[in-house]
Amino acid sequence: MSPFALRLLLVATATVNAFVVVPSKTTTVRLSATVEKKTTATTEFNLNEYIMDKLPHVEKALDESLASDIPQTARIVEAMKYSLMAGGKRIRPVLCLAACEMFDENFHKAMPAAVALEMIHTMSLIHDDLPALDNDDLRRGKPTNHVVYGEDVAILAGDALLAQSFLHVAENCNDQPPERVLDVIRRLGHAFGPKGLAGGQMMDLECEGKPTGEVSLDDLRWIHTHKTAVLLEVAVASGAILGGASPADVERLEKFALNVGLAFQVADDILDVTQSTEELGKTAGKDENTDKTTYPKLLGLDGARAEAERLIQEAKKSLEPYGDKAVPLLALADFIIDRKN
Repeated sequence: MSPFALRLLLVATATVNAFVVVPSKTTTVRLSATVEKKTTATTEFNLNEYIMDKLPHVEKALDESLASDIPQTARIVEAMKYSLMAGGKRIRPVLCLAACEMFDENFHKAMPAAVALEMIHTMSLIHDDLPALDNDDLRRGKPTNHVVYGEDVAILAGDALLAQSFLHVAENCNDQPPERVLDVIRRLGHAFGPKGLAGGQMMDLECEGKPTGEVSLDDLRWIHTHKTAVLLEVAVASGAILGGASPADVERLEKFALNVGLAFQVADDILDVTQSTEELGKTAGKDENTDKTTYPKLLGLDGARAEAERLIQEAKKSLEPYGDKAVPLLALADFIIDRKN
């Protein structure tokens, strides 16, 4: 077995284990009552099998997306690949491919966007972990990028991943109508700019350390709509666009992803106070240590769990018109609040 094949097997196995929702081989997809009335979609769906089918393609595309053909770039590419190929759940790429598959069975059409999303997500993790922000030394069970390569290299590696993401879409969507490619690039820029991830992160920093009463639930939702949910929104929108979805379809999927993204953050806040560092693969209790306002802090654990469930059910309503085609996305939505790390 080649070194790449061995690494791919190890990463895929670890990643799929992170997706396990129940011990059985199939995942029960909790359809909304309205969906159950309108479709004959089966509620038993093998999410692990679906992920196993997609992950090797994703990991191969990620591995091939970065290469150093001259010695001068070897160090920065090594740092970029260290974090990009560190495993993780690959939620954004899988959501992107699943959305594409709803409209075109050839999910490879969305692979350039899936790779770009993971590049940008990885950039955000590298920068988040820096001492100036979250100051974390553990990510995905490994030392963070700046711990291994130094803060200077980590900053440059993140910057390079961001630039490479747009280049990757532009250079690998040659079989797509130009307007679709431009739409995806525009959405990526919006999602990670001042009205997206960067703006959400800025608001998060400004609220850090404030007394709980000074940060409202609306403030928290704004932060996580822009810091977390918008990234899942652009993932499904990009996949749908490259799969040939209509503007109305894209809008429905965006509503789905927005609610799923907020539920993802609620679940993250819950895990931060209920799981150990070993279980999470990253430092537990960070939010409490930095005095961040979180959903459990505002709503209590039971209230936060109820909010996550409400958001997931609201998300599922957006997919009612699609029947069986939506089952992979529905299963991924359930995973969001059932996951353990």
